[in-house]
This record gives sequence, structure tokens and C-alpha cells, in this order.
Amino acid sequence: MSQGQWYPPEWPDRIRALAAGELTAVAPRRAATVMLLRDPGGPEAGATGGDRSGTGGDPGRTGGAPDGPVVHMLRRRTSMAFAGGAYAYPGGGVDPRDDDRLIGWAGPPLEHWAARLGVATVTEAQAIVCAAVREMFEEAGVLLAGPTARAVVGDTTGDHWEADREALVARELSFAEFLDRRGLVLRSDLLGAWARWITPEFEPRRYDTWFFVAALPEGQRTRDVSTEADRTVWIAPAEAARRYDRGELLMMPPTVTTLRALAPYRTAAEALGAADGQDMAPVLAQARLEGGELVLSWPGHDEFTKHVPATGPGGGRA
Repeated sequence: MSQGQWYPPEWPDRIRALAAGELTAVAPRRAATVMLLRDPGGPEAGATGGDRSGTGGDPGRTGGAPDGPVVHMLRRRTSMAFAGGAYAYPGGGVDPRDDDRLIGWAGPPLEHWAARLGVATVTEAQAIVCAAVREMFEEAGVLLAGPTARAVVGDTTGDHWEADREALVARELSFAEFLDRRGLVLRSDLLGAWARWITPEFEPRRYDTWFFVAALPEGQRTRDVSTEADRTVWIAPAEAARRYDRGELLMMPPTVTTLRALAPYRTAAEALGAADGQDMAPVLAQARLEGGELVLSWPGHDEFTKHVPATGPGGGRA
């Protein structure tokens, strides 16, 4: 069993309460996250991110140039209520305001996105894709939008960009308003839907999260601006997964699973091109009583199965 999996100490008690009918599952909140890739030798080659905490080693080092693309990851602050200390991708919740009006759009039509994401309406599909693009801009300074359907902005580092980014973070500005103000269209063709994971029913904070893949646009650079992270890194997916296996990097099951899925691809474009072939069936953890144990499993992902004593204390990192 891996030593790097995020496993809160309160899980066993909450699983027991759910099994006993003493816990009512909360409805999951819609969310999106982006696996941002770049090829070795790009404008940020050699950069492994910043460490604002002054702790830990360098998870960005790979022992030489990686064979394939590297992915941008954040380490969530240990003070965060959800997955504190875990490595993750830029992401966050859907803003309901992005359901309200259609925006400038480039790439596959919204009907395609609704079918791919498994949602009932085009407005919901738009809001989920908007969340992915907005969160990447908020947490990494990278923007998948441009003045036309064939262009993408080349630099988002100026003071006027930063003012808008901060307004988006504060929810003073919706993403639709931001795009309209700047005369931009969202480049949905630069994104690919990769996976969908739903937080277990026994969690007090639940998310229905769509995972996307994207390539770093030419001319743009990531910035260490997330208020929810204390470090950012560029790391090869296979290297990140190895460090999870060794217990060096803390991660949640969907992060590890998507890293392993990205590892075979030799370029960011190749990974993006493979997105349409990925299974978007939602993955939801299941908990059951089996003899004297609680068994926690993620269907189709046996490496994360846990056996917890049905009575007595439990939890911690498995």
C-alpha cells in the first residue's frame, strides 16, 4: 500500500456513521481542475517552482531531462480544510454566474461538451469549462483565451491583468464579464476532458470534479500566485507518481490516477490528442462493512482499497 495517499483521520468514524444511517451525505459541488503540460525545453525548462513555506525538498527534480511532458502542480497549504498538504493541479469550484449567459466561444460546440462531460445542458457545460479556464488563470496566471478563435493571449503578467485576476479570485468579477470586458473568446479547443471523480459520500466537503488536460500556450508562463498553495512545481507525471509510491509526495487518489495515465505520452500535444479517448464515467468511492472491517474502495482502482477496523480509532495516512 502506498505511503503517500491522503487519508484524513476522521474517515473511519464518518464511514461508520454513514453505514449506520447516522450521516446524511451532502450534495457535491461542481468543480474543475486542469493538468497543465509543457514539453521539456520550453520557456520554463529547468524551473521547478517556488517554495513559500521554507520546508521540504524539491519534488521538481527528475534526475535528468524527462522523456515526456511535465505537469504543473501545487502543494495545498496544510491549513486548508480540504486536502491540506497534498499535491494537486490548479482547480476549484464552478461559479454559478457562468451558467447565466453565453460567452465568446471557440472550439467544439457546447453540445459536444455537454455530451462529453455528461451534463444535461449546454449552460452547465459552459460553466464547467469556464471554471477550468478561470481557475488556471487564478492559480497559475495561464489563460486559454484569445481575441479570435485562432489566437491566444501571449502575456498575462501586466498590472492590468493582475488586477482582473485578483477580482476573479475575490469573485468581484465573473469570468463571463472578464472575457466580455477584454473582447476575448474562450479557447475550448485547447482543453481536453480527461476524467471525472466525485468526493466520497462520507466527506463533509464534497466535489463533483472534472479533470481536464491542456498545453501551456506559447508565450505564456506560469506564476506562483495561488493563495491556496505554498509551493508550485513542474514535474514529470511518472516521477510524481514514483514519489507518491515512496511516500514522499502526498496526493489524493484522482491525482495519482491521472498522473499514471499521463505518463506514457511523449508530448503535451499527444496527451491532449488522447483526451477524447478517456473514460469520463464518474468515479465514486464506496464504503461497506465486511466482517470486522470497513472496506473503502474506488471502483476500477484497486490500489486505493483500504481495510479499516470497524471499531476503535483509525485514520491517518494509509
